[in-house]
Amino acid sequence: MSRPQLHIRGGAPIGLVADLDRPAATAVCYLRLWRDGPEARARIWNALASALGQEDGRQVLSAFEDLVTLCARHGRRPLACHSVNCRCLGADEACFAQFITTATEGDREDAMLIAILLVRPDVAPLIAALAADFGHALKRMHLCETPADPRRPAVSPTLH
Repeated sequence: MSRPQLHIRGGAPIGLVADLDRPAATAVCYLRLWRDGPEARARIWNALASALGQEDGRQVLSAFEDLVTLCARHGRRPLACHSVNCRCLGADEACFAQFITTATEGDREDAMLIAILLVRPDVAPLIAALAADFGHALKRMHLCETPADPRRPAVSPTLH
């Protein structure tokens, strides 16, 4: 007899997004938004352009797009994500946030190790470089107040 699947592998809640530092929480938020389609992706663009300017924002958006596209195309399995407004942090989301943070801090060997958990080994160096670029941009964004912070939902938060 098959048991109903309560959690998709990697989606198990292991913490709260609020426990992450701002760049890591933003990385998780952007990952969730990216999966929600074109309107949600426009929110990412607006936040990046507002904080970094149109030229830098476009470059960062391109790096992020390449990062998530490569993860989806060459991933060991699809990354499980909670809904945009969920306060929980899923296991895959925590791994993604740690990957971005590690790459940003310049710890190339550990970033490569985490990348290999996410994608095929031959793709790992590419996503590690993209993660570092994206993470550096998130840190720059949070050096000043971001007027268009997509982490502030327009609706009340849901649990899952």
